[in-house]
Amino acid sequence: MKHLYLVAILGVILLSCSPQPDNPADTVYLNGTIYTVDDSNPKVEAIAVKDGLILALGNSSDMDQYIGQSTQVVDLLGMTMTPGLIESHAHLMGIGYNKLELDLMYVKTYDELVEKVAEAVAKAKPGDWITGRGWHQDKWIEKPEKLVNGFQTNDQLNEVSPDNPVYLSHASGHASFVNGKALELAGIANLKGERPVEIEGGEIIVDELGNPTGILSERASGLVSRLIPNETPERAAEALTLALQELAEKGITSFHDAGSGQDVIDLVDQFKKEGKLTSRMYIMLTGRQPELLEEWYKKGPMIDEDHLLTVRSIKLNCDGALGNRGAWLLEDYSDRPGHRGHETLPMSVVTEVSEKALPLGFQVCSHAIGDRANQEVLDRYEAAFAKNPEIKDHRFRIEHAQHIDLEDIPRFGEMGVIAAMQAIHLSSDRPWAIDRLGEQRIVDGAYVWQKLMQSGAVVTNGTDAPVEPVDPIPSFYASVTRKTLAGTPTEGYEATQKMTREEALRSYTLDGAFAEFEEEFKGSLEVGKAADFTVFDKNIMEIPEEEILDTKVAMTVVGGKIVFSKE
Repeated sequence: MKHLYLVAILGVILLSCSPQPDNPADTVYLNGTIYTVDDSNPKVEAIAVKDGLILALGNSSDMDQYIGQSTQVVDLLGMTMTPGLIESHAHLMGIGYNKLELDLMYVKTYDELVEKVAEAVAKAKPGDWITGRGWHQDKWIEKPEKLVNGFQTNDQLNEVSPDNPVYLSHASGHASFVNGKALELAGIANLKGERPVEIEGGEIIVDELGNPTGILSERASGLVSRLIPNETPERAAEALTLALQELAEKGITSFHDAGSGQDVIDLVDQFKKEGKLTSRMYIMLTGRQPELLEEWYKKGPMIDEDHLLTVRSIKLNCDGALGNRGAWLLEDYSDRPGHRGHETLPMSVVTEVSEKALPLGFQVCSHAIGDRANQEVLDRYEAAFAKNPEIKDHRFRIEHAQHIDLEDIPRFGEMGVIAAMQAIHLSSDRPWAIDRLGEQRIVDGAYVWQKLMQSGAVVTNGTDAPVEPVDPIPSFYASVTRKTLAGTPTEGYEATQKMTREEALRSYTLDGAFAEFEEEFKGSLEVGKAADFTVFDKNIMEIPEEEILDTKVAMTVVGGKIVFSKE
């Protein structure tokens, strides 16, 4: 960013002898290709900032009137600026902890996973837990010889870690892979069933002899995860620091944290008070802690005046994911007859929370991936709305909305329910999701962005990190191409559902702001709105689509402050 300082110094020299403006800006950005997401003024080349807000927009020549002796002048050199990107569904602490544990997101075979565990065991003390996340059996380039219900078994894991308990979360977060030591500690090392052992909201996968294979699906993972020692405050602070650094580097200026407890809220608030919060936070209260919800019902939403930390929504986890066949379906899985996934939360809880939250000013955000889960949640929302007809602006959300019954798609627009989707899931999941659902269900209701938007629904974008990397570029690419990151198929999957680049940008900016009741403050570049910007080294709105994935974030600005700059 040498040009930044050179231009600023030159400006001081030239202006020292010139009349000073009545209302000088703190910072002026010149010579950019700036997309505003404001229909009345869609594209400009310069922008002036004062006190963390946008002072003026226009041509570079228009900005002289805002440049004073102390104004910092940034020459964008033709680079592309957009409103600051909003990650509308991800897991803040998960991003940080993923950097402190085994990162299995890029593991390509079971043998490679085992090798990483062996390396960790060699560095650990006997009895220490080995934890990690990110594996996905359907993304491996080769399958293990022994599979049970499509999953690997823990034989090799037991060989490399006989004395250290191992707990490895699936990329989706909806299953886990554990070794024999962990099963032993949990008291489930020897089960004598002939089929998967069902527990409420989950299952323990067993082999033909009734022995656990190490795969715990949905709520069964809790049988082992509850034994893992609690995180220390120091490690939590380190994880949050790493997460914020990652957000800044990836151009994320606002972040919707999809379900956390009071400990995370308090830690984020501490960072805010210490001036270390470099992304605006919209934290959903986890529905897994009923006592937490009761506390917040009494005190009501926390709507931050400086727009840095807001708590006004509740996250409910209503089913699983397609990857582990935990998504709750109306009909059987195509590749597992007789199985329809899991209702991981009683629907009575969705009813109770929705009816309590709505009149108190809380938004409800329900995780629903399968068509049965989406239908059930819509039914509960509809009933809650009917009981509170005077409340029109509820903005209830369904998180993921990944697979929807054809008849339920119009209900999103009719009811004003936001579809908080992650386009990158299409790139990652679509090649194998067709095996789960079959062609007809895929075409009718899977990843149907255009059908939802045409119903009148708001569709937001994101990554669900650490399920996927928090990098918005691949998700933007998936939005406009509907291809895998390898560029296949040529025309994209179900190409009629592609977003335009304008729609994709809006889903990552203004629509994300709408989904947190902040569209009057941020999400588009207009006078008086937040000076939150993301700057790219390529013009993502015009370059050939095959170049989008090569684009990098050059600068991230939050409230007028540069929180990341690529040297």
